[in-house]
Amino acid sequence: MPSMHGTRVGLAVVVGMMMAMSAMGANASQPIERGISYEDAARASFPELLEFLALPNDAIAPADIRANVAWLERAFAKRGFTTKQLPNDGKPLLFAEYGKPMPGRKTLLFYMHFDGQPVLPEQWAQPSPWQPVVKKRNAAGAWEIVPTTRLQDTPLDPELRVFARSASDDKGPIMMLLAAFDTLRSADAEPRNHIKVILDSEEEKGSPGLGAVAKAHADLLRSDGLLIFDGPRHASGRPTLAFGNRGNALATLTVYGPRNPLHSGHYGNYAPNPAQRLAALLASMKDDDGRVTIDGYYDRVVLSDGERAILAEVGDDEAAIRKRIGIARAEGVAPNYQEAMQYPSLTIRGLQSAVVGEKGANIVPHKAVAELDLRTTPEAGPDHLFGLLQAHVRKQGWHLVDGEPTEVDRATYDRIASLTYEGGGGDAARTPMDAPIGAWAYTVLGRSFGDAPDMQPVRIRMMGGSLPTDELVSALKVPFVIVPLVNGDNNQHSFDENLRVGNYVDGVKTIVLLTMTLIDR
Repeated sequence: MPSMHGTRVGLAVVVGMMMAMSAMGANASQPIERGISYEDAARASFPELLEFLALPNDAIAPADIRANVAWLERAFAKRGFTTKQLPNDGKPLLFAEYGKPMPGRKTLLFYMHFDGQPVLPEQWAQPSPWQPVVKKRNAAGAWEIVPTTRLQDTPLDPELRVFARSASDDKGPIMMLLAAFDTLRSADAEPRNHIKVILDSEEEKGSPGLGAVAKAHADLLRSDGLLIFDGPRHASGRPTLAFGNRGNALATLTVYGPRNPLHSGHYGNYAPNPAQRLAALLASMKDDDGRVTIDGYYDRVVLSDGERAILAEVGDDEAAIRKRIGIARAEGVAPNYQEAMQYPSLTIRGLQSAVVGEKGANIVPHKAVAELDLRTTPEAGPDHLFGLLQAHVRKQGWHLVDGEPTEVDRATYDRIASLTYEGGGGDAARTPMDAPIGAWAYTVLGRSFGDAPDMQPVRIRMMGGSLPTDELVSALKVPFVIVPLVNGDNNQHSFDENLRVGNYVDGVKTIVLLTMTLIDR
């Protein structure tokens, strides 16, 4: 089997390879003789990628979302797709379809999202997060802006990066899909599966409307398999499949002190400080090894010896992970990174009490607030974890109130707090690792990227990040697998988000191969 790890690969080779997959039911047409380079497809699509990234896409701005939808409609129509906006409270989702169902032809539904996380422009090492730039590491290892014309170099440098909000999460994969269809059209080839696409407009806000939209348009979205293009590939660079994702829930914990801020000279040593008390309460929730100490928090997750073996086989270079993120020691929740992602987590995502810096004052603050990020699992959902958290706070001697405490509360209770559930970013979802759709995708990626052991796909039981997978799966009753495409060090959700050009080229290839191989479920 010829290796396809290089960036310049003829589509004739691809289609010939697809013919060899008879074990998967592939009944491919004659090989296409005209060779097509995935690098060429990438180069041709980069101007559109930069144009797309220049559109602000925070879901709090409906007008910006609608501008993105209009741009996407034109881009998909240009490739021969029919499109339909799906109403969603002023921030429509976009449906696109290529071709029609035919006998013996299965339907693949691709999910991606085009909204992005909020930005603080001053944190970015470039003029604006909405002005994409190309960067390359210099001899000292620092990122330097280079001309965007470098994206047209031959050969293309795989280590170039495009920096912009949503470059990797998730506009990059959308453009990979469009470039894949440009590749097919250039070779006069048609997908061997019927293709549908659903593009979410509020994934970074928890996809509040996705479930209702999916149920209302279940016939339109009906398919034989769901492929989700989101999240990073394994740090090794090997093609990656994930069989599930954790969910996300948000809770706000507020500890109350005196009715108003007090002069610290007059009341320090007398009035209890809510910031200090909140710190102690939060410290009671985890031990020094980072394990959650709330009773029963991990109890519902039970891994078999076989599952632990599969998790260990992923083979993460944990020393490299620690070096990249800048820590000396990982938390002790599990013996390795992959196993740690199988358990629910409890993260302090933000703290607030009074003011620090030049505008700070010498006071005892009147309250302190913590926002808590709870990553859930199929076994331990948000209601269960929030109930455990609530019981723990009460066990520490706190009286819980709804909103501001009353005068009676203040006169009666020493420790007063509120704990509110703020909703979440979707429930956890997982598909069996031996599911047919996973076996099909594993075979396609394994044979497509060569038989060398260092390019065999990584199988991840459940990725740590959250996706609205459950909303689609519950509404459509469809088997799914997640196919991450972007580089692991992409800084998604943070400043200086970026997309590695080599991953972009590989992503175009991956999507071509998945569309050209009959799905087997």
